[in-house]
Amino acid sequence: MQLIKVGAAVLNQTPLDWDNNRAHILQAIEAAKAVNVTILCLPEMCITGYGCEDAYHAPGLIETAWTILQEILPATKGLIVSLGLPLIFNNGIFNTVCLIVGGGIAGFAAKRFLAGDGIHYEPRWFKPWPGGVHTMARIHDRDYPLGDLHFDVGGIKLGFEICEDAWVAGRPGGNLSLKGVDVILNPSASHFAFGKWETRKRFVLEGSRAFGVTYLYANLLGNESGRAIYDGGALIASAGKLMAVGERFSYADFQVNTAVVDIDVTRMNQARTSSFRPEVDGDEKDCVRVDFTYPRIKAVAPSVQTATWESSPQIKEEEFARAVSLSLYDYMRKSRSNGFVVSLSGGADSAAVVTLIHLMVAFGIQDLGRDAFWAKLAYLPPLTQADSPGTIVHALLATVYQATANSGEVTRNAARVVAEAIGADHLEFDVDALVNGYIGMVGNALGRPITWQTDDFALQNIQARGRAPGVWMLANIRNGLLLATSNRSEAAVGYATMDGDTCGGLSPIAGIDKAFLRQWLRWMESTGPDGLAPIPELTVINKQQPTAELRPKEYEQTDESDLMPYDLLDAIEKAAIRDKKMPLEVLELMESRFPQWNQAQLGLWIERFFKLWCRNQWKRERYAPSFHLDDANLDPKTWCRFPILSGGFERELAEMRAFIATP
Repeated sequence: MQLIKVGAAVLNQTPLDWDNNRAHILQAIEAAKAVNVTILCLPEMCITGYGCEDAYHAPGLIETAWTILQEILPATKGLIVSLGLPLIFNNGIFNTVCLIVGGGIAGFAAKRFLAGDGIHYEPRWFKPWPGGVHTMARIHDRDYPLGDLHFDVGGIKLGFEICEDAWVAGRPGGNLSLKGVDVILNPSASHFAFGKWETRKRFVLEGSRAFGVTYLYANLLGNESGRAIYDGGALIASAGKLMAVGERFSYADFQVNTAVVDIDVTRMNQARTSSFRPEVDGDEKDCVRVDFTYPRIKAVAPSVQTATWESSPQIKEEEFARAVSLSLYDYMRKSRSNGFVVSLSGGADSAAVVTLIHLMVAFGIQDLGRDAFWAKLAYLPPLTQADSPGTIVHALLATVYQATANSGEVTRNAARVVAEAIGADHLEFDVDALVNGYIGMVGNALGRPITWQTDDFALQNIQARGRAPGVWMLANIRNGLLLATSNRSEAAVGYATMDGDTCGGLSPIAGIDKAFLRQWLRWMESTGPDGLAPIPELTVINKQQPTAELRPKEYEQTDESDLMPYDLLDAIEKAAIRDKKMPLEVLELMESRFPQWNQAQLGLWIERFFKLWCRNQWKRERYAPSFHLDDANLDPKTWCRFPILSGGFERELAEMRAFIATP
């Protein structure tokens, strides 16, 4: 047996936060040393932070990354460690991984396949390294191997698939296995999306099996740079078997997961596979050889444990609760905000937002303990002995119900009940005088009364906008982060008042549809996340029909009467925007899925959707940053681009109307 203890670490990094990034790296290295790890894989671009964006084009960034690398080297003596950082070579910037052996730099493997779709824009900053090419790069008067390399370290061969490299059809691991590589390291910055975890596990497991290797996967963790969420989840597999699975959505700065693997087992698996055809031409110019002596390790039976919620039928509800709450925590502390302020309307959207803040505190304390949770908010006053989780929510969250003449006791009571249930600091404002002041001012200037018969939308919008100044003032007084409460379904059709319910510095639910939010709130009322109690008080939200509550009561306004049924809206949105179907194609799909409505009615709603979608791109451009959750995201800055001005699908809608009119 040739046993080696390997480790994969996840890190909560921040772009350009040099000292903290270095500290987390050093802490992970020390934690690995403490449990006798020999080979440690750290995430992609962990020195700089992955989401530096156009700052990658600053020569100073690349130079500082090199300086930080030198500061880390002394801590790696006795270890083999991979660290991600950018390098410039022949005036091109490359996404690389530095392999450190015993405190010295062995060389740099460069990423071959860049992530250039979805929320990723790597080709804007980096050049892809061509396969089969390697060279020597001169950095500060020394030459280092760079390129498509693998490493023979003390007789054990190591190679790399850097994040996207493993997601492509012709992944480099196949060639690495033919070169006799024993261990493949995958330093990643793989963002969270619903269901993506299972895909990652599959390519790690399949890579270890098909390539006959030990496979180490290390990911980022938390809200690194604002929009993308990283769920961590280190993975170690060997010869097609999972050896270690890391926790996801941890509130810690780092985690190290380890396993003891037998190199002889993977080598013999390759040897007895009849289809395995190793390279035998003797040309190993792409192999960097470094001396290293491995310590003797005792065999340890693998113990793979995963959280019980990972196999829950409500996995999407669990992932949503954990991903967004962790992102809120990181966004708050990295922006050095003193907490959050939410305009709590008594409806589903704002209730979902404050529930996520309640979960942020509950998950964080469950994971770290009360004192450690607060210690990461070191800019805030220290806790007292009496501060319970409930008082922590009270300190971090202020909610305010803002009434107008069209507000009802049902929503006022719902807002109060939910705020009390989660422990928020709840206030009430009466903004009717402000609204009437604006109505009177504009009416006097126009020389005519402002009425519901002539000015419906204006009267609705002024109520929503009239709520903005007071809640912004409250956020400023508390030095808190004002959260907008619009969801993705509303963003699709512009069913939101700019500078009203969209006002805020962060829009945490803008990436999720209304139908799922309502389903999630019902789940939170009855079940709740694994290990936490449900919130039965949410029944005051869940038994209501969603309403903007901006028209007089006799109008009996509801969101769905203004728009269409939310489940239909979300289905149209996915077909039209995610899947890029034209109106007639959408109609055909909706007819099969929603047989309870006739063709003419479906046609009216589909036409309404396309027209509202086109008219309201400018609103989506102005939304506060939101979190990426799936491939139906509508954020034009990271995912779904659409022109602000367009022809509005007029020709395509006319084709659909003609089809409906044909007997």
